[in-house]
Amino acid sequence: MWAQLQKISTKPEREAELLDVFDQLRAIEQADSGLLRTMVMRSQADPTLVYALVVFESEEKARAREQDPRRQQGLERIRAAMGNVLDGSPEFFDLDVVRDQ
Repeated sequence: MWAQLQKISTKPEREAELLDVFDQLRAIEQADSGLLRTMVMRSQADPTLVYALVVFESEEKARAREQDPRRQQGLERIRAAMGNVLDGSPEFFDLDVVRDQ
């Protein structure tokens, strides 16, 4: 297994719209993408700070998903919504899963 943690800053008063963006992303997900789980978490200290943890079968599957033209077509529609909600670019942290209990 492989995971990626994303640190996302949202514009004030727009953080609820981020969940709509994640719903749109889920809707364009391909069955063979290797995505196992997505968790979206909001900071208690700063509600404009959101963390997303996405877990994949493998890093290879995740990287192939990034290049999948089927996904790219769907992302074009979603990027405008992201621009309205995000306050800057997300930070990405690649993680090897060493234990899953």
